[in-house]
Amino acid sequence: MRKLLLPVALLAFATPVLAAPVEVTRFHTPESISALGRGAVAVVLPQGEDPASLESRVWLEAVQRELATLGFGGATPGAADRIAEVRVDRHTERSEGRRGPVSVGVGGSTGGWHSGVGLGVGFNLGGGPKERVYTRLSVTIRDRVTGQSLWEARAENVEKAKSPAAGVDVAAPRMAKALFAGFPGTSGATITVK
Repeated sequence: MRKLLLPVALLAFATPVLAAPVEVTRFHTPESISALGRGAVAVVLPQGEDPASLESRVWLEAVQRELATLGFGGATPGAADRIAEVRVDRHTERSEGRRGPVSVGVGGSTGGWHSGVGLGVGFNLGGGPKERVYTRLSVTIRDRVTGQSLWEARAENVEKAKSPAAGVDVAAPRMAKALFAGFPGTSGATITVK
């Protein structure tokens, strides 16, 4: 019996998380991509945001990992050739249902030998209001000395709030990977990454 339980337990950990697609749009010019090169990049948050925040660190690490995969080195902001500024906007919206959870209907007929009254009760199995998490990950890579923007991109995603894919630990690496897929990408084009 133990031999059968182990493969079933392993399958539970290997089950993929179902997630909504990510829409990605990137902007650059041939000149900016040529200037970008593959030097050292410091991954930072915009001024005023807390880089020590646990959630922020997850996003910064996800972007750093994707840049490393592309051949960019890591560095501190003062020593880097380029600065990658990471912005994350997340909010939850609640959509109200159109019908109440319970509806009652009454019907009847009279006359002749057969008459009667009927009562029906219906339940809305769709549940109540739905919450969705909207996430936008934006990255701008700039020249550290001049401040010139060399590459900009944004990834957007909407997940059901109760989905594991809405959690930061799943969303950050998935959206960062989508953002840099096919780097540098076609400027101005929006692609969908599943």
